[in-house]
Amino acid sequence: MSRTLCYVIIGYLSGSILYARVFEKLFHKENMIEGSRDRNPGTANAFMRGGFWCGVLTLCCDMGKGFIPVFFYHQGEMSQLGLALILAAPAIGHIFPLFHKGRGGKGIATTFGSLLGLFPVMTPVLVLAVCFIFFSLILRITPHFYRTIGSYGVSFIMLCLMQEAFSVKLGFLLITIAVGIRFVLSKEEKDKIRVSLLWKR
Repeated sequence: MSRTLCYVIIGYLSGSILYARVFEKLFHKENMIEGSRDRNPGTANAFMRGGFWCGVLTLCCDMGKGFIPVFFYHQGEMSQLGLALILAAPAIGHIFPLFHKGRGGKGIATTFGSLLGLFPVMTPVLVLAVCFIFFSLILRITPHFYRTIGSYGVSFIMLCLMQEAFSVKLGFLLITIAVGIRFVLSKEEKDKIRVSLLWKR
């Protein structure tokens, strides 16, 4: 129990470090986040407004803070509930960060990192990747926040239909709920949802 709690705390606190803001300062990219349309402290704005290296470092660190606690916990003695909580903790930390008064990002890169931490089990991360690709290229949903919610929701349904471990389903559900709550609480302007097919653009 103490090991599980330790990893949950580490996962949440590491998730609370918003690397887009860290590299915004290190690369002297003033107003990189606040000047963006959605003010999201994540990888996309780091690439688009901070440049290649700012984006790469943000991506690696955001994925790493999800990967490390899940991977190392996964190697030792664990419980199903414990793994679910540790799977979700970094993403929840990124979405509702302690160090930034609960104002975080969408947790996409961190979620991918957490799912990669389940290696050699790769099905969950592949399911999420396929859903994002599908809703980005085939059945395109815009704005991006709706695409994110759709990708998480469909991924969760697909995982439930597959023979994945209970811990993975529960952990992913917790992340999906956190993303949904962030959307409801977000003060950013929400444009009307638009859906377009690849062959009708």
